[in-house]
Amino acid sequence: MKLNLITFSFLLILLTACGEYNKVLKNPDKMVRYEYAKKYYEEAKYNRAATLFQDLVPLMRGSSYAEESLYLLAQSYYKMKDYKTASEYFKSYYTNFPRGEYAELARYYSANGLYLDSPDPRLDQTDTYKAMQQFQDFLEYYPQTDKKQEVQQALFAMQEKLALKELMAVKLYYNLGDYLLYPFPGGNYLSCVITAQNAMRSYPYSQYRENFMYYIFKSKYAMAIKSVEDKKEFRYRDVIDEYYAYIHDYPEGKYSKEIKKLYENIDKVSKD
Repeated sequence: MKLNLITFSFLLILLTACGEYNKVLKNPDKMVRYEYAKKYYEEAKYNRAATLFQDLVPLMRGSSYAEESLYLLAQSYYKMKDYKTASEYFKSYYTNFPRGEYAELARYYSANGLYLDSPDPRLDQTDTYKAMQQFQDFLEYYPQTDKKQEVQQALFAMQEKLALKELMAVKLYYNLGDYLLYPFPGGNYLSCVITAQNAMRSYPYSQYRENFMYYIFKSKYAMAIKSVEDKKEFRYRDVIDEYYAYIHDYPEGKYSKEIKKLYENIDKVSKD
């Protein structure tokens, strides 16, 4: 009996709340809807707030409530973790109100939304590049911002994601080896070297730098061993150079033992 009473009370509260919300949606007075939209936002009822603000934004255009309506609409989607939609509305805010009260925050959250929505490194990274560009623009507009450290950390994290994507491509080329040979000398191994070298130039401080150097060495080693006679001497020297470059940077590296054994083999073969 007590449980039934509690259930009934809960349903009554729920119906009352739903009834209130439906009345607000139908209310012709935009200021009433505006106040309720803010109320729902403050109560963390972001879905209701977003629905109301969505209708109010065009109605408030040109009024003193236009800025806050658009900003809170964007924040409602952000709080619901619909980051892509939120980013679009934040961008709309700082485009329409470049000197508005919330311009700095809108630029930050627009970029951060894209960052939080940034896809797995195996997927297309268009949104990651967009997020990076928006963060860089943010720092140019607000060089003294108190969010500078957060932004720099996000930029570094996205650079690492892009570096990891490049490392995946490097591994793929190396693993393909002689399979599906390209119509140029070196084939997949050369593609592995070029991709790794470009990645090292683009992301010189990446945690994957050692991995790139390892695959450069291994690919050049494979090309040297399988090389035609007139190119062997040059390629042997190239492998030896890569060995010393790796050992110089990573004397106790995780691949140092493997690389040393391969180097010793090349060194021996080159002297025969």
